[in-house]
Amino acid sequence: MEAAAAAGAGTPQDKAISIARGMPLAEEPGQGAHTLPGFLREVTTRYAGSEALVMHGPDGVERWTYDELWQRSTDIARALIAAGVGKDSRVGILMTNRPEFISAMFGTALAGGVCVALSTFSTEPELEYLLSVSDVSVLLFEDQVLKKDFGAMLADLEPALREAAPGTLYSQKFPFLRRLVRLPGVTAADPSTAVDCTAFESMADFLAAGSAVPVEVVEGRAASVKPSDTGGLFFSSGSTSLPKGILHSQRAFTIQWWRWPRLCRVDGPVRAWTGNGFFWSGNISIIVGSALGSGGAIVLQPLFEAESALELMQAEKVSMANGRPHQWARLQAADNWDSVDLSSLKYIFNGDLIKQHPTVTCDWQEPNSFGTTETMTILSSFDIRLQRSDYPGSFGTPLPGNVLKIIDPQTRAVMPLGERGELCIKGPTLMMGYVGKAAEETFDDEGYFCTGDGAYLDAEGHLYWEGRLNDIIKTGGANVSPKEVDTAISLYPGVKRSQTVGVPHDTLSEMVVSCVVPLEGEELDGKAIIDFLKQQLASFKVPREVLLFTEEEFPLTGNEKVKASDVKAMACKRLGIDT
Repeated sequence: MEAAAAAGAGTPQDKAISIARGMPLAEEPGQGAHTLPGFLREVTTRYAGSEALVMHGPDGVERWTYDELWQRSTDIARALIAAGVGKDSRVGILMTNRPEFISAMFGTALAGGVCVALSTFSTEPELEYLLSVSDVSVLLFEDQVLKKDFGAMLADLEPALREAAPGTLYSQKFPFLRRLVRLPGVTAADPSTAVDCTAFESMADFLAAGSAVPVEVVEGRAASVKPSDTGGLFFSSGSTSLPKGILHSQRAFTIQWWRWPRLCRVDGPVRAWTGNGFFWSGNISIIVGSALGSGGAIVLQPLFEAESALELMQAEKVSMANGRPHQWARLQAADNWDSVDLSSLKYIFNGDLIKQHPTVTCDWQEPNSFGTTETMTILSSFDIRLQRSDYPGSFGTPLPGNVLKIIDPQTRAVMPLGERGELCIKGPTLMMGYVGKAAEETFDDEGYFCTGDGAYLDAEGHLYWEGRLNDIIKTGGANVSPKEVDTAISLYPGVKRSQTVGVPHDTLSEMVVSCVVPLEGEELDGKAIIDFLKQQLASFKVPREVLLFTEEEFPLTGNEKVKASDVKAMACKRLGIDT
């Protein structure tokens, strides 16, 4: 890695600019095949009969070896080919963390398609939007997740599903959608209540239809996949009111998968668990890479539940756990916290709270890193061989292949070295683009993605990230768009206007809080508004608090909006939070 001050031949130190480059990607140790089929083939060849996946379910424990994961993925690929999936066809995956999610992701790639990860937090309006913009042709979905009935949602969104036979759907609303494959829920309270539609086909029937496709066709398609081909589509809330569709190449997945074991300096096979869904790119990146890249296993829990998570970690001797501080707080509060043995844990992300468990002796420090969904997780990382005290607050240097620059947000000029500005990035794991946006709307003239994050670089190229330049709320590891929340609140009767902000929170980083001004003469109930929003928004987007203000307490400014910092101060004062 080198900063511009060191790399720019003949550049005077006093004119050094804020650009830092990682080493060439070709020189990064530990890299292998840069396609999803190539990655799976390589780890299967290495670890064949070793355990790759395990899930404890209501019907017992399911375990797959690497060979079985390859075979299950091949079976999915054959079925998708039989269903008409071709090069770059999009296949939706709407599931909890279960073995079929992983085999569907790899199976889609083996067939030459693009996996589209859909959130199980989605409400009916959100699901409608995701299906509309993603253009999936096949949807593999779990029919019920807790109280969510996705079969019923789909039937409500497209009544033609109730009459069409499998594979014969023609929908004006979802014009590319042709096949819907339903898996029984593993978290539903009562699976017998699942809505049935003639267009839904079982996974067994779907796989049976693929039996006529020769395995050699799958092998041919897998061999034809290139690192630059599209690998997957993820959604992330941003500065607009609706989730952004983020397209990633095959190599974005695999570069990160190969590097996680190296960056974490794992010693031997990792048994990795996460409390978060695989529809978020960070979990797919960290967990799949750390586990399969090291010859270990992914320990699956369909949904986070504290007591069963502790039992699972003990039973499966989990060595790596990726969660958020608020989840660790829930583990501490669980009835079995004091009775479980967590001595197998060696690598814990964000894990200060869980390290307080009496059986945890882990002294591993995660590499302080920075990344975004747009870079398929990390773009810079701190070398854990260095003393953190020498670089307090550093998020490391650019990872191989990456280039970072800091610009003036107004003039777009590169800042002098050490001065604060907006972080811009480019490199091999940077997204291919946003769905529906042209390249010139997404990248600058030099191909950089400008993040909207504030940062600066030191003379050695260390990145110092200082948070968002805009108003996006970071809560529990997820991004929440205030505009999206306020748009939903505007539909509630009696609301004149609202403004949503993030206020400091001990475990979530920020808590979502909405400040609402009622229409004159209206009496609103904050709890009723929250209950209403639970039907409109994913749970992590729903405000923890709705605070009611009068027009006099919350006057409009000239641009019809109060500064977010002022709103945050008002909310903190009302809630008694020190800032």
